[in-house]
Amino acid sequence: MRAQKERKPLFERLRTGLEEAIRHTRGEITLRTTVCELPDPPPEVMAQELTRLRLNHQMSQAFFARLLNVSTKTVQSWEHGTRRPSQATLRLIQVLRQNPSVLFQVVGIPLCQTATHRANKQTRGSSVQSTATARRKRKKQAV
Repeated sequence: MRAQKERKPLFERLRTGLEEAIRHTRGEITLRTTVCELPDPPPEVMAQELTRLRLNHQMSQAFFARLLNVSTKTVQSWEHGTRRPSQATLRLIQVLRQNPSVLFQVVGIPLCQTATHRANKQTRGSSVQSTATARRKRKKQAV
């Protein structure tokens, strides 16, 4: 087995780090630096765009909410324009726009199933219905 290096106490590590920072500021030493380019923030999404995106993927509000890990009420408020998605949610929406199969795969939806089929299967027996199912029921009741 390999012998582990004994780790210095926290105070010693902090003091050493601060001393190195002071020496670096004075120009006495050069510290290793890593430059990373930060990604642009996710694009904003208007209420109508969000609704169109959801409907183009044939998702109910309940399924869309579950996909983004938010409540159905939150999705409704986004679509009515009373609230805006967080930056983290906007990033997920960006992924959904650019490569929906990646998002479905990450959340565990098999690629061979459509979003509405999966939503109907998961919510069977509950009060949540897909948009298409709700439309069919309203048509039957109207007749």
